[in-house]
Amino acid sequence: MRSFLSIAADSSFSLQNLPLGVFSTRDMPTKRVGARLGDFVIDLAFLEAKGLLVTPEVVFDHPDLTAFMGLGRKVWAQIRKSLMALFEADNPVLRDDSAVLARCLVAVSDARLHMPAVIGDYTDFYSSMGHARNVGMMFRDKDNPLMPNWKHLPVGYHGRASSIVPSGTPIVRPCGQVKGNDEAEPSFRPTSRMDFELEMAFWIGKDSELGRPIPISQARDYIFGVTLLNDWSARDIQSWEYMPLGPFVSKSFSTSISPWIVSLEALAPFEVEAPEQDPQPLPYLCSTKRMQYDVELEVLLKTSRMQRFERVCLSNFRNLYWTMEQQLAHHTITGCNMRRGDLLASGTVSGMEPGSYGCLLELAWGGTQPLTLKETGETRVFLEDGDEVMLRGWCQGDGYRVGLGDVTGVVLPAQKD
Repeated sequence: MRSFLSIAADSSFSLQNLPLGVFSTRDMPTKRVGARLGDFVIDLAFLEAKGLLVTPEVVFDHPDLTAFMGLGRKVWAQIRKSLMALFEADNPVLRDDSAVLARCLVAVSDARLHMPAVIGDYTDFYSSMGHARNVGMMFRDKDNPLMPNWKHLPVGYHGRASSIVPSGTPIVRPCGQVKGNDEAEPSFRPTSRMDFELEMAFWIGKDSELGRPIPISQARDYIFGVTLLNDWSARDIQSWEYMPLGPFVSKSFSTSISPWIVSLEALAPFEVEAPEQDPQPLPYLCSTKRMQYDVELEVLLKTSRMQRFERVCLSNFRNLYWTMEQQLAHHTITGCNMRRGDLLASGTVSGMEPGSYGCLLELAWGGTQPLTLKETGETRVFLEDGDEVMLRGWCQGDGYRVGLGDVTGVVLPAQKD
């Protein structure tokens, strides 16, 4: 399938993708729902008003995607098919109507992108075997790096939704309590161990009932789509605060996400078998079909002295030991209810090889193996002020890509007062 619009073969936003987001323009500052196609944002509110996208109620002339989410998976899939058909090469409806086409297309450079949904709750998991193994080897036991529960349940914690920001938002270096191994008492100071975390996350598109777990067989019906996520971390603050309850302020200061949500239908051609689980988890976490997605993930870094970004990590979402369906089934097994707009993240996605490690904690092995950047020869064990991080993710099809969009953020100095 190809579009009558000119779209580069390596564009992350092919006709097979059509991720959804929220945008505005200088001329039309009202937020509304759009879809990305090549270098354009399609104004879905306009197409809906023209009757070219038929929905049971007005859902795209809204400042977020919550109304559309409420229509359910069947409608989500149907709207995607209708939108693909409108921009397919042989369809004259928009192709031959230059006035309507010009009105419904907005150049990405002219669009301001916003948070795609109001996030009520945010949960971060710890689902990568490579990441859990590496952290365990660094801080616990080289011979037994995984905690006893890790292979039995998707470990996670509740994060802070208010500090999740769209790509491009600068990240202020946080301050907090830090206690070094050679220090008798903690002190309050800016983190010196600022880190990124390469993650993906999925959005909840359907409310569940308090007291009723979501069976793993129905979990997919609740997943609206996926997005790319950088869970910024202050490792020295984290190491002092995390016992016994886990991360708190070391993670809550900022989390960056892509403004685009990619549907499971767009990812479907890239399904692969999930890693084998041994031992087999309890029945509520078992399904007849355990699938992951073949999504290439990379991290690029640019210091204030560099002219261009340099790749420091290449990983893949298929590495995750626990699937999204398992994460959701476990999250709700006590009867915890989900709400539209909730965001559940994967945790750092690391492979088993050094070049696939999804954070500096692993890439520089706790600060003992500095990362050297080719362009300038600079080294990094953790992020410095002025460093800019970019995450990218994509699925490679036959002559097309399904991309997740970039997630960028530059580290600013800590506030002194």
